[in-house]
Amino acid sequence: MDMQRTCNPFSNRSTMRATSILRGLLPVVAALALAACDDTTGPGEPGAPITELPRALSAAELSLIRASNEFGLALFAGVVAGDERPNVVLSPLSASMALGMTLNGASGATFDAMRGSLGFGGLSQEEINASYRDLIDLLTGLDPAVEFTIANAIWANEEHTFHQAFFDAVAAAFDASAESRDFADPATLAAINAWVDESTGGLIDRILDELDPEQVMLLVNAIYFDGAWTTEFDPDDTRTRSFTRPDGSTVDVDMMSMSGVELPLGGGAGYQAVEMPYGGEAYSMVVVVPHGSSARDFAAALDQEAWDELIVGLSPHELDALEIPKLTLSYDAYLNETLKALGMEVAFTPAADFTRLSPGGDQMCIDFVRQKTFVEVDERGTRAAAVTAVGIGPTSFTGLIADRPFVFAIRERLSGTILFVGLVEDPTASDPGPGPFDDTCG
Repeated sequence: MDMQRTCNPFSNRSTMRATSILRGLLPVVAALALAACDDTTGPGEPGAPITELPRALSAAELSLIRASNEFGLALFAGVVAGDERPNVVLSPLSASMALGMTLNGASGATFDAMRGSLGFGGLSQEEINASYRDLIDLLTGLDPAVEFTIANAIWANEEHTFHQAFFDAVAAAFDASAESRDFADPATLAAINAWVDESTGGLIDRILDELDPEQVMLLVNAIYFDGAWTTEFDPDDTRTRSFTRPDGSTVDVDMMSMSGVELPLGGGAGYQAVEMPYGGEAYSMVVVVPHGSSARDFAAALDQEAWDELIVGLSPHELDALEIPKLTLSYDAYLNETLKALGMEVAFTPAADFTRLSPGGDQMCIDFVRQKTFVEVDERGTRAAAVTAVGIGPTSFTGLIADRPFVFAIRERLSGTILFVGLVEDPTASDPGPGPFDDTCG
């Protein structure tokens, strides 16, 4: 009984009075391009407000930023529409970076599908890589009052051969480290998770619970953010308040509050929004409270045009009150189905072409894209982290994995005599013995 293996994500899912201003947190921040690569500058005291970039962005950089934003909003909307969990937190930038590294190994229709899904249109691989590289160099340490680091790494299965040009391109554009390891050795999984833990400041301690020895490659991006509010909340003003869930029920939360502060405020058809800056104001959190519709419906319909309209509509106002709850959120999801729906399906099938990754790349595909996120919001500011892992696996192999109920038989081969035949549904179960029988004889 042979079983063909295909790529599978589970190889071994009015006046603005902001008195309840976090019914729906939309963590899709416009700072997708503010990527500081391996910047070790910690949060400091905010200096003068940062009002402009050190230089003008090139046309290619502007195109990449908008493409990343469009991809991120589409990814967020797709995940929200398909995930019933009450809290969804994604890092579009982390997903884009991990898949952007993977793009360097794709060819033909697979390259076109991935590039289109990521929103890069007609940009060449060289333009995409150069734009990432230029933006990283430009924006490293943009705000010394905010710590923002990005780390990229590749683990390659030593049983396979890869093109050195792939590693060179990804190292140059993404500062990605690369290691060749034995994927059957538990030390490899330990090393991957240790890297994740270190790269996220301990906020995310692991990305994988197990590593399939058949996996070909793992490409991982990690983001860490630590920013203090430009105007911090006073802990003495935090009170227990009621928060209304979508079904109308309520729950008590620790609600932070401030008054008399000037912040960008706005609103449109069906929502109100506020922007809260961090440090020198290069980074910010935008909080949107829909009214008349659910936050989930609003998020699922949020696209680039709606986002642009929302941001343009923000202007300075002195707020009578601003209240948001303290938050500690974590989220863990496979992004396969959403990415397929965005047009990347071929990359997840045996038809995938990763021949720029490996000489055997025509027999490889994306096995899974998994992201973990963590966000902590308190009176001081926000700490957040994200890790995205792209697993590349073989499109098929010859063999059998008995990891589900099976039937077996023991036979004598020459005569064909069957000695035993059995069904196994739980290898750990012990036999409780026979039940009572109906004694009709006596």
